[in-house]
Parts: sequence; structure tokens; C-alpha cells
Amino acid sequence: MLANYHTHTYRCNHAKGEDREYVEAAIRAGIKVLGFSDHCPWIFDDGYVSSIRMLPQSVDDYFDSIQKLKQEYSNDITIYIGFEAEYIPELIDAQTDLLKDYPIDYMILGQHFNSREPSRGAGAPTEDEAILKKYVDLIIEAMETGKYQYVAHPDMMNYVGPTETYEYHMQRLCRYFKEKNVPVEINMLGVMENRHYTSERFLSIAQKIGNSAIIGVDAHLPECLENIKMQKKCRALAKRYNLPLVDFLPNLEATN
Repeated sequence: MLANYHTHTYRCNHAKGEDREYVEAAIRAGIKVLGFSDHCPWIFDDGYVSSIRMLPQSVDDYFDSIQKLKQEYSNDITIYIGFEAEYIPELIDAQTDLLKDYPIDYMILGQHFNSREPSRGAGAPTEDEAILKKYVDLIIEAMETGKYQYVAHPDMMNYVGPTETYEYHMQRLCRYFKEKNVPVEINMLGVMENRHYTSERFLSIAQKIGNSAIIGVDAHLPECLENIKMQKKCRALAKRYNLPLVDFLPNLEATN
């Protein structure tokens, strides 16, 4: 594995390990590019405090730490700093204002919710087509902003209704990805923990559409970056569904 752009830190409250441990694990694994993309903070106008993402007051420390590691390990690995974030239109302006002065290299989209927290998560089983449709519509709308390099676990929506309904909306999503040359993520954490994603029914749709794929470790522990067995399993999934693997994000590499 040459690059991983999906890496978290302890600041999101559900990952463990020091930033340096992630960098050194990546180097040992032979990774050439490591992107930190911790869960992005939101400014909630009702005072809500999320327990599953970085707090706004942690952003300075996040950038200070990763920027120092960038310099310290510059001869060994390329490090990028960014965020994984949902697209919640009514909160975007406040988030943009919070982050405007930070040297963000990239962002990836991780649509865990269709609306602001606290709300129903995308991983909760549903037979409601309206929820699935909104999920796909939000992802497409988000990608149209140009803010996000790709979509983390695009198959997180746990739709358990009619197969033809799932295929209709996920084909819409995969066709959009194909048109915009955005790879679908094979999420290694989901594979490792036997979650409902990475979904083989989703990968079969991506195969029909002719998508490319990228492996995202979704690392919440440093040792995940050295899990070669799981990396091989993800590569095998890509091969099974004839999805060409993207090693590096070309738009990111061209701008840094």
C-alpha cells in the first residue's frame, strides 16, 4: 500500500495512539503518503457538543502536531493534514469560518448523518427510500462544492429495503463518481470488523458502472496501518469486482 488518506487521531474521542505512532507505523509498513483526516469539528448553534469528533478548541493542537511531524519525517514519508467531514449545509458556513486560516491540504467526505447531530446515523438499518435518496443527494451536492477529494465509506447507508431501490440510488452515486473520476473507497476498517460496509453489493454496482477504487484504512489505531493481511483482503475485493485501484489522489499530489 503506497498511500492512505484516511487516518484519525485521539482527538475524535474514539481513536487511540499518539500522532507520531501513526507516522512511524506507516513508515514501517512502506507507506509513502500518509494523510491525517480526523473527524472535523462543527460549530453547533444550539450548544450541542459532539462526543465523536474533534472539538473546535483542539484544531490548533492538531495542526501544530502534524505540521511538526511533516517536517521531522520529510525524508521518510509525505504527510498531509486534512479532515473527514459530513456535508450539513446549514452548518457549513460556520465550519468554513472556523477553519479558514489553517493550512488544510485536503478533505474527504464521510456522510455519517443526513442531518446535524444528534440524529439517526447512516449505519442504522432502514427501509425508507427517502432516507437513502437524501443520503445520495447530499453526497452528490457535497462533491459539487469541490471541497472533498473523495467519499469515505460511500456504502455506509444501511438500506435494507428492496434490492432494486438500493441499486437505483447507488447506481446514481456510482455514475456520478465515474463522471467525476472519483474512486469508491474500499474501507479497511469495515472489512476488518465485518461491518455492513465495505458492501459487496455496492462493489458489484461499482463494477457495472466501471468505477475505480481506493483503499482507505480508516485507521483508529496505529497498528491498523501495518495490517498487511487486511490490505491484501481489500486488494482482493478490488480484483474480484474488477475495480482498478488508485494508489495516489492525483488532484492532491498536483497541488502540494
